[in-house]
Amino acid sequence: MQLVILAAGMGSRFGGLKQMEKMDEAGNFLLDYSVHDAKLAGFTSVIFVIKKAFYQAFKDTIGKRVEKIIETHYAFQEMDDLPKGYKFPEGREKPWGTAHAIYAARDLIKEDFIIINGDDYYGQQTYQVAANYLRGLKSNKEGQYVNVAFKVANTMTENGSVKRGVCFYDKDLYLTKMIESSVERNAKGEVECTPLDGGDSFIVPDDQLVSMNLFAFSKDIIKRLEERFPAWLDKHGQTLKDEWLIPSVVSELVEEGKASLKLLSTPDVWFGVTYKEDKDFVVASLKKLVEKGLYKKGLY
Repeated sequence: MQLVILAAGMGSRFGGLKQMEKMDEAGNFLLDYSVHDAKLAGFTSVIFVIKKAFYQAFKDTIGKRVEKIIETHYAFQEMDDLPKGYKFPEGREKPWGTAHAIYAARDLIKEDFIIINGDDYYGQQTYQVAANYLRGLKSNKEGQYVNVAFKVANTMTENGSVKRGVCFYDKDLYLTKMIESSVERNAKGEVECTPLDGGDSFIVPDDQLVSMNLFAFSKDIIKRLEERFPAWLDKHGQTLKDEWLIPSVVSELVEEGKASLKLLSTPDVWFGVTYKEDKDFVVASLKKLVEKGLYKKGLY
């Protein structure tokens, strides 16, 4: 099983390369905790998807630590990594999105895998849930994907709105619809979701499941991405900001009857550095987990 970490974004709201912010007294980053927890759950290799320009700085900080404990690879999400015959528009600086990030790692993905964001803490039980699912997959099984979802109340920050994939599902927890939304508490204390596509806002309960971009995929998703990327580029390829997002790809496959997405819930509480003001809370939270004995001091 492989762990694919999406870490190519600069984190504009945070104000810098947030993946390289030290989050404990030993100088570890959130990425260190992610790799530690995934390895504990049985993942055997990690692929960092980064920008090529960051490679040396990334390798000299995060890489030099994790390479000692797990097989490590680097994939580069670059603007010109496009199917033959396509070119990116002049002036575009924004990465193509999370689906493209996985596409960028296509030659390194050899096994069933999970993806995570590089700036989120997911919790040890979350990785165990994902690993148990992948271990139960039959060989060469296609189109049966999973999202390890969180209760929305466990994914919010006091410092502003957050982007979440609000999930709607049937009685067996199979996804029927996912709405990418900006989520925050309103003046009444309700969880209010504003769709990123401009749709009307809606209210959800605190235990509504939302996607934190932790998907578990069988290898066939690579073939699906290669098939669908040209069509997306035909429609969006000349824009400067449109992103090809993996939740959108999965939702399309589900709607077309070509895949299913099961939601597996986790009891863990998310935290991360969406905003610079979040850092103090993250540092304090990790310290508490060390004091509880969940991690040893220094981590490695």
